[in-house]
Amino acid sequence: MAFPSSEESVLGKLMDTMPQIGHITWIGIRPERRKLPVSVASVMAITDRGLTGDHYQGKPGSKRQVTLIQAEHLTAVSSIMSIAELDPGLLRRNLVVSGLNLLALKDRQFMVGEVLLEYTGLCHPCSRMEENLGPGGYNAMRGHGGITAHIIQGGLVKRGDQVRLK
Repeated sequence: MAFPSSEESVLGKLMDTMPQIGHITWIGIRPERRKLPVSVASVMAITDRGLTGDHYQGKPGSKRQVTLIQAEHLTAVSSIMSIAELDPGLLRRNLVVSGLNLLALKDRQFMVGEVLLEYTGLCHPCSRMEENLGPGGYNAMRGHGGITAHIIQGGLVKRGDQVRLK
């Protein structure tokens, strides 16, 4: 469901107003199911397939080709879990984005560097959070799991790339 355009409503105008631009601060690729992501400086996003080297890559039409989480949510989860510094890989997401509310991308297409993604849903925590973060990890992640996206137009994603509305 797309939000009304700014010409149609006040809410549409508010939805179209996003002066913030986020930045990629971390990239992780999971080569195998149930393995922790490997941190990389850049990765190729393949149109309608996924990220090169990620075990999800190669599934056309999947709504979970890329997972994104806000860097600010890492701080919240680490505080809840009393972890001094939280390794983003433990959260099993592909991209960490700083400076942008990812929920504002709901039902929108957005750019990550030269790559065009489309929001497809929330990325809810799984039971692995208990293993990775310790007892209570699942509940600590609730509301902080990030989003999933589909790759509309592929290209290279690099640390430092901007994240913005299309």
